[in-house]
Amino acid sequence: MEEPNTDNQLNIELSEEVAEGIYSNLAIITHSNTEFVVDFIRVMPGVPKARVKSRIVLTPEHAKRFLRALEDNIEKFESLNGRIKINEEPPAFPLNFGGPTAQA
Repeated sequence: MEEPNTDNQLNIELSEEVAEGIYSNLAIITHSNTEFVVDFIRVMPGVPKARVKSRIVLTPEHAKRFLRALEDNIEKFESLNGRIKINEEPPAFPLNFGGPTAQA
């Protein structure tokens, strides 16, 4: 039996804070000739201002690899859970979550 090659292993550490994740319901993608920037934003109902919660900067090659990985995972998700429906109309800003507008 052949022993696994441990020379190419990558140990990834996930801190407790990062493991909690950050909720985002809007992403804005921009790019230059050398990088893609993805800003993840949380828009809340009745709040006219939204803040970028996380920014990810990728090389064009890594952006394309990320796209392929995301497409693969969406296909797997849909094969188990059914097609993800997308509302073709862009959301109104600020997003209305169906409840009353907050007032203080």
